[in-house]
Amino acid sequence: MQKAVPFAGQQRADHLLIAEMVAPGSRVLDVGCGDGALLKLLAETKGVDGRGVELSREKVNLCVKHGLSVIQGDADRDLADYPDQAFDYAVLSLTIQATRDPKTVLTNLLRIGRRAIVSFPNFGHWKIRAQLLFTGRMPMTPNLPEPWYTTADAHLCTIKDFVDLVALVDAEVEEGVAFNSKGERLPIRRSLSLQNLLGEKAVFKLKRRG
Repeated sequence: MQKAVPFAGQQRADHLLIAEMVAPGSRVLDVGCGDGALLKLLAETKGVDGRGVELSREKVNLCVKHGLSVIQGDADRDLADYPDQAFDYAVLSLTIQATRDPKTVLTNLLRIGRRAIVSFPNFGHWKIRAQLLFTGRMPMTPNLPEPWYTTADAHLCTIKDFVDLVALVDAEVEEGVAFNSKGERLPIRRSLSLQNLLGEKAVFKLKRRG
């Protein structure tokens, strides 16, 4: 059996964009950290004090084996146990759509971290719209590769939907980046509608109002 090797290959595009948003030397909580690739990237490039929470015991063990501070936990149940502003950044990368209660999870991220950074696949991309329009079936794309009956993505959203949720939890967008499948930023600054139409994924840095 081939041994799993974390961090191998090309870095995920959203991880690279998240790393740009994180200040050097900060304290970071990565919720749903997977194999720890983002934590390792942030430690190597930004010198952060990183912690991780991951649901899969196998992935937790893999992270710990490679020297990362990661515990097993569930974003829907366990974030309430963290104190207010315990971290500079609370990060959720390509995970919010798989949570049972995205609103509560986002509220907790903004409470735990002075900033929250969230990445997610954009269900408003034109290819997804076209599949729904012309086939009448739930879309499958490289960013959403699983059929509807096996995917963990119970709460898919568009960029516009996410921005509405940010306002609902009394937060504001400090920085937002839509990007394509190659990880290239879209040259769109002011049009949320165009980001929603052309962006395959997005990363947002948020802060609480006031």
